[in-house]
Amino acid sequence: MRIADIYKEKQDPILSLEVFPPKPGLSLKTVFRTLDGLCDLNPSFVSVTYASQGESTNRTVEIASRVRKDYSCESLAHMTCIGHSRDEVASVLDKLEASGINNILALRGDIPEKFNNSKQDYHYASELIAEIASQRSFCIGAAAYPEGHIESKRISHDLDNLKRKVNAGAEFLITQLFFDNRIFYDFQERMSYRNIDVPLVAGIMPILNYKQIKRILMMCEVSIPAKLLNLFDKYSDHPADLAKAGVDYAIEQISDLAKEGVDGIHLYTMNRVSQVREIVFQSNLRDPE
Repeated sequence: MRIADIYKEKQDPILSLEVFPPKPGLSLKTVFRTLDGLCDLNPSFVSVTYASQGESTNRTVEIASRVRKDYSCESLAHMTCIGHSRDEVASVLDKLEASGINNILALRGDIPEKFNNSKQDYHYASELIAEIASQRSFCIGAAAYPEGHIESKRISHDLDNLKRKVNAGAEFLITQLFFDNRIFYDFQERMSYRNIDVPLVAGIMPILNYKQIKRILMMCEVSIPAKLLNLFDKYSDHPADLAKAGVDYAIEQISDLAKEGVDGIHLYTMNRVSQVREIVFQSNLRDPE
């Protein structure tokens, strides 16, 4: 099923989950154990992240395919173009089509250090989206950045880029993580002013590990509300207590977003099962059996 059609049907609430493949060389069994514990939550779809290494690329295709076949759940395969030639991108798309994958999250990807960006065929996600939309029948999603992309000097420039993605063929948007819902609501209004009229899905990352979330925050440069800073100060030396506070914070965020009629909730699961299940049940996205 095309994910854009799921949002058109607007079954309330729309829940999606994101998992990532193990590092190259490690067994896929771990991610399938994660999926065993998550897919019975009946998410509307599961997204699988992507890495440019050949082995990880194949793993993304395999996991996304098995999500559909083994778990009877729609899948969304991430696809990045940084460092890839047009032929290499076409090869990955061929594999996705052959595996029955209907949905792609089209991304530029992070630029590696000492990388010559002029020597590749795609420089922006909008170019990748346009290429896929013109040649293939995938349903295409794209990333949105409520506080602006880290490389964007102005939010207005970032919104221009977002509109280019939608005009190129993106049919729904999933946001980068954020911790202040007011930023998300303001972003919704800015999109409306620009006539960007596709579903906007709220990407939520629970804070379950201080070192992990610190590294991610440094990469993304997202705002930290005072309430969250207080949690860091209080529990940074107490991992179990911080994880519990992080679960509670995510539940509060999601409950508010659902009350405001958000198009969907996309949980960055970090391949955690018990905490994600608690968040989903306690925020009433699903009823426990």
